[in-house]
Amino acid sequence: MISSFAAVCAGLSLMVTPAAKSDAPTEKPALFEHESGVLAKTNAERARHGLRPLVLDGTLLKSARRHAAWMTRSQNMQHTSQPVAENIAMGQGTSGEVVRDWMNSPGHRANILNPGYTKIGVAGYTATNGRVYWCQQFLR
Repeated sequence: MISSFAAVCAGLSLMVTPAAKSDAPTEKPALFEHESGVLAKTNAERARHGLRPLVLDGTLLKSARRHAAWMTRSQNMQHTSQPVAENIAMGQGTSGEVVRDWMNSPGHRANILNPGYTKIGVAGYTATNGRVYWCQQFLR
């Protein structure tokens, strides 16, 4: 059993219609180190299974950060009401630990390895007690 795994909720797999595309140029969003780690490790898992990498999406990044911040402030691990597929977790200290735990959970693994998802947003925030709240959100 995974001793560092404090709690994990089953991932949600929801089909959504993507937002309309804009012709305006988009900047690549800036990531914190732990967010970069989650993105890299998630895409490494996808590559190991012959899947294309997920592309970081600015809107999903903001949404994942907003939700992880809310979970951290409220110290409540709960899925968002947004129309996205989502993996959340609490208690893992590193991006490697959280991706490993998600890959060991069938629902979370299904989200990470879903070939229909093309976009991702990631976040991880640390509460005052040191507990980290993690969030990944996916869209087609």
